[in-house]
Amino acid sequence: MSYLVLARKYRPKTFTEMVGQEHVVQALTNALTTQRLHHAYLFTGTRGVGKTTVSRVLAKSLNCQGVDGTGGITANPCGVCQACTDIDAGRFVDYTELDAASNRGVDEVQSLLEQAVYKPVQGRFKVFMIDEVHMLTNTAFNAMLKTLEEPPEYLKFVLATTDPQKVPVTVLSRCLQFNLRPMAPETVLDHLGHVLAQEQISSEPQALRLLARAARGSMRDALSLTDQAIAYGGGQLQEASVRQMLGSADRSHVFRLIEALAHGDGKSVVDTSEALRLNGLSAAATLEDMSMVLQRMAVLQAVPDMAEADATDPEAAEMVRLAGVMPPDETQLLYSLSLHGRQELGLAPDEYAALTMVLLRLLAFKPQASNSASTSAEKKTLINPERVVSAAAAAPAPAPAPAPAPAPIVQQSVAPVQALPVRDMHPREVAPWEDDPSYDPEAGSSQDFDHDSDAAVVAMPVRQQAEPSVTFERQAPTTEVPQIVATPEGEFWHRLVMDMSGAETINALVRELGLQSQLVGRDTDTWMLRVERESLNSTTSRERLQAALATAGYPVRLTVEVGRVQDSPAKRNAAAAAERQAGAEAIILNDAYVQSLMHDFGAKVVPGSIKPV
Repeated sequence: MSYLVLARKYRPKTFTEMVGQEHVVQALTNALTTQRLHHAYLFTGTRGVGKTTVSRVLAKSLNCQGVDGTGGITANPCGVCQACTDIDAGRFVDYTELDAASNRGVDEVQSLLEQAVYKPVQGRFKVFMIDEVHMLTNTAFNAMLKTLEEPPEYLKFVLATTDPQKVPVTVLSRCLQFNLRPMAPETVLDHLGHVLAQEQISSEPQALRLLARAARGSMRDALSLTDQAIAYGGGQLQEASVRQMLGSADRSHVFRLIEALAHGDGKSVVDTSEALRLNGLSAAATLEDMSMVLQRMAVLQAVPDMAEADATDPEAAEMVRLAGVMPPDETQLLYSLSLHGRQELGLAPDEYAALTMVLLRLLAFKPQASNSASTSAEKKTLINPERVVSAAAAAPAPAPAPAPAPAPIVQQSVAPVQALPVRDMHPREVAPWEDDPSYDPEAGSSQDFDHDSDAAVVAMPVRQQAEPSVTFERQAPTTEVPQIVATPEGEFWHRLVMDMSGAETINALVRELGLQSQLVGRDTDTWMLRVERESLNSTTSRERLQAALATAGYPVRLTVEVGRVQDSPAKRNAAAAAERQAGAEAIILNDAYVQSLMHDFGAKVVPGSIKPV
């Protein structure tokens, strides 16, 4: 007898045997019990979560005849009648499964729908199950819409897909949609234990945990990996063999890496990475395990009571310890960098070199708040200024006053020299109030001077506040005013062209001809213009400008020559705009307040930020 794989041998035969999909089972069970049956069902979810299984159980529930042959629609099919056994064996004539991945055309769908006109041969209902329905073409979807919306009373549609986003909304609106969720690792772990108990195969709990995590929510993947692990381990499931089969890193390596990163131990990080290389363990699996451990640590740091719920996990105690060693902000940072680091493994020539770089990046981006605080504390202890006791030193430091308004520049001055008594003492390593019996904290500031002691009077100049060391350079306007060579006809031509442009008698290329041209001379009936570009001297533009001049009261004939233009309306407009801009800049730069800002703080006016109003 040939061997039957675990995924097929332990496929659920009834709703009660299904695990991890209680929300779907409850809805279908209630619908079958009350016989409120829809004509089309859509089951969505990732691979191996039970879409095909639930469709077969639903078909048996609709067609079950009972042990004595008198049964009806039920939520608990008997499993022994001819309909149940034939559906399990895949030979029930009224249950049709269509794989839309390989039969995605309109011809295959029409061939299936042609059977809808015939009543069931053996069962109570015809059931059409279309797997991977999102692979159908748009034409195939359109061909089945009418039958899907109003099928015969004896026909039920069951659709299954892993990508419901690709199913047209016209199909979704005609179906009851059930989303089968990925199964939690704990659910997969419990089911694997039940299956191995039925198979009488010994296993280690940690080996089953590895298989449950590697399944990623798919029960079929978990059972297939279990089959592979049984063959690899010679009929036993041990943690070492399962870990080696999966190519995953030992959690001890992951814990060692996280602890080294928490303490900033770069040597231990590099040594552990090299050990992973020598053992041939997967770099991607290492970062994946690190992400999982860091996520558990973050949860424990946010909710410490979760440690009690994880008491069954032998690794929970180590995670609790690491959660106390590493600050929460570092945990979040390491988790983010571990996720992004997995994307770089395929880009590097050596995945272990990429793994080392990711780990070193985790070490390089380690927050330095605690280190900077300790460094500043060390600097404070190393600094040992001379002890100067004065009445002014005993007074509390005044609070910082708000910044005053800009004031005129004040020249630095030196106040008269004052005689300040300074206690002549050697530098000490402790504060003046520690281990000093001569210091009386209750005494007033007048007792700080001992006139009978050997006190030296030192002449110290007292200065007023020094001016900021900012070199003041007067900023000049950046806009240069272009110079034009005025001609006798320039003012007249400029005013005339601007008037015609304002009245909109010239536009587009005609206006451009007027603005860029210079009126060289004018006679009674002929005016001569000069332009610099031959492209402006088109017959159409010249005739339209001539017609606009006639409308303005100058019925003349225009002649245009190409040459150097010195005085045109465009040049006059540019010069006037530059002059206004330079005037606006001069007003800002000569303002007293602006000058005080430039002198005191080194401020500069950004070129182009000043616009004339």
